[in-house]
Amino acid sequence: MGLKKTVLALLVALFVVFLFAGNGHARSERGFDDNEIRIGQWGPQTGPAAPWGAVARGSKLVFDVVNDEGGIHGRQVRYFIRDDQYNPSQTMSAVRELVSRRGVFAFVGGVGTAPGLAVQNFLRQNEIIWVGVCSGAAAFHDNPWLWNIWPAYFDEGSILAKHAVENEGFEKIAFLYQNDDWGMDAMAGIKARLELHGLELLEAVPVEPIERDLSSQVARLQASGAEAVIGIVAPTQAAIALRTAVSMGYQPQWLHSYNLCDFDLMNHITEGLWAREGVITAAFTDTPHADTPQMNRYREAQKKYAPEERWGIFYLAGIVVAEPLVWALKEVGPELSTEAVRDALNSVTEFQGVGPVLTWTADDHRPPRSLRIWQCGPNGEFNVIHDWIENELVYEK
Repeated sequence: MGLKKTVLALLVALFVVFLFAGNGHARSERGFDDNEIRIGQWGPQTGPAAPWGAVARGSKLVFDVVNDEGGIHGRQVRYFIRDDQYNPSQTMSAVRELVSRRGVFAFVGGVGTAPGLAVQNFLRQNEIIWVGVCSGAAAFHDNPWLWNIWPAYFDEGSILAKHAVENEGFEKIAFLYQNDDWGMDAMAGIKARLELHGLELLEAVPVEPIERDLSSQVARLQASGAEAVIGIVAPTQAAIALRTAVSMGYQPQWLHSYNLCDFDLMNHITEGLWAREGVITAAFTDTPHADTPQMNRYREAQKKYAPEERWGIFYLAGIVVAEPLVWALKEVGPELSTEAVRDALNSVTEFQGVGPVLTWTADDHRPPRSLRIWQCGPNGEFNVIHDWIENELVYEK
């Protein structure tokens, strides 16, 4: 009996030593080995925000190109996509699984303010690199483990209002917004800009992400007498609002978020109304059909690696969020570590991929503050009606 207890005690001791040694090894080389680097992203592949799911698939194109060219210092990128259906609780489950079971090294993208906020603290506490959350909410701007690309919604609201008043001449402006940080941040920017011109919002009408009947909201916009409506809503709600407004004989100038600047898609789901109404949006990339070396390279790659995908803005956005991480992974060389990649990202200076020009420091991971203004042409074409506009106003919550 004594011998059995001694043997058991030794086995337990050996297991504990092995466990701690294994955990230490996992911490020092979390997310990669000599052969691969594991990277993850969540996004709505199904559900009401499914059009935005193309972002995660666009990032895959970048990693496919990298792997086909030999990987990064001999390591292949192993990429995981998880469908969260734009549901924060599902985002949390997906991220926990990718961290605990797959041991991902870093995340890129991730669509939505609410889904991103649901996992931000978890990723920060675990010191996991995260590049390019697909949200401009100010709540993401002070995270030392997150590098932002999406221009702030406060800046977007301010710039859309600036264009509406100064370039279009509108004074009677209303606001249709998703009832969360996305809408609230944009509203602060709109109000700040209008105040400079001695104007106020005529009406601010909230929309919940799951709503499908927007007749009461559109009626409020119409009753306000607004000649222009700034919209900060998801694609489905934007399409429903536009169709409802036209059916009611209400045809203001619509100005929407950069999250709706995929004119091909929006024109399709509105059965041509997006083009016929000449919807205006913000944007922070080249148009998807721009004739530039980088854009041409990715368009050709998409035909090779993902011919089933539609080449559009959301797919392009996935490329935008993946490019800086790939740059940093290459920059640090073969001696890979979380700290080395963090330091590389903290030294990005005027990085230019197919997205906006990026500059980050250890103390400032904020996104650019400039946006372009596009308008959907009669045949769905992308018309750049105003190049980069910078927001000089400061967000004071």
